[in-house]
Amino acid sequence: MARKIYDMAFADQEKAVPPNQPLNLFRESTLNKYHVDTAKGMGEKFEKYIEGICGAIWSAVNTWTSTATIQGVMIFGPVATGGMVVGPPLTPLILSQGPMTTPMELRYTTAIATAIGNGWLTWQSSIKVPGLPWYPAFAAFPAPVAPPMPNIPMPLVTLVSVDASLAPGALKGMMMGTFGDPTALHAADLFDAVSQAFNSVFMMYKLSTIVKNVLGTGPIPTFAPPIVPVGPVVGGIGTGLPGCFT
Repeated sequence: MARKIYDMAFADQEKAVPPNQPLNLFRESTLNKYHVDTAKGMGEKFEKYIEGICGAIWSAVNTWTSTATIQGVMIFGPVATGGMVVGPPLTPLILSQGPMTTPMELRYTTAIATAIGNGWLTWQSSIKVPGLPWYPAFAAFPAPVAPPMPNIPMPLVTLVSVDASLAPGALKGMMMGTFGDPTALHAADLFDAVSQAFNSVFMMYKLSTIVKNVLGTGPIPTFAPPIVPVGPVVGGIGTGLPGCFT
């Protein structure tokens, strides 16, 4: 009986049609035309959303990169240590450009922006200079005070930081917690995909981003010409110009 009803409900050309392309985000449950069309439509909607949210995240990180600074770096001789990174929060930057054309997109975007913004802030607050030879000229400088000089450029990955808050599992967990509905269809898969992709790009970001234009200066207390014509900087301070992460 069920088979007879099925045969009567659909035209012959609707009962079996070619499947969607392998890269479609959703798989049809059968080759029934309506199953195939639904999977195709859902895939296109999620592709558009993912493209939009990824663009918003990229724009937010780009804004952070062009404006963030590092302050309070301590300088002793040629060596720089410590410091505190200051930059704009990512959450409002992502929210300002993320997709929100439907109530569900608003919920997705809010969850993603909140998780990445909070995770980024936690990582940002952990960044320190671990004792790097940023100012070789300050080992023996011929003046009572060393004038502002830029650091030796080095990759961001050479600084110490704790990025556990930006690991895929941590990000997905924060997204699901903010979203507030663990049973919602497709939410967990969406958050997992965004978290995995973000973390992969973040790892490359740390390798490719260069820390430069951190201007160091400080006193040379042992400078006493002609007996001591040069001396090391002691208790100097380094301050990055906006955009010192490039």
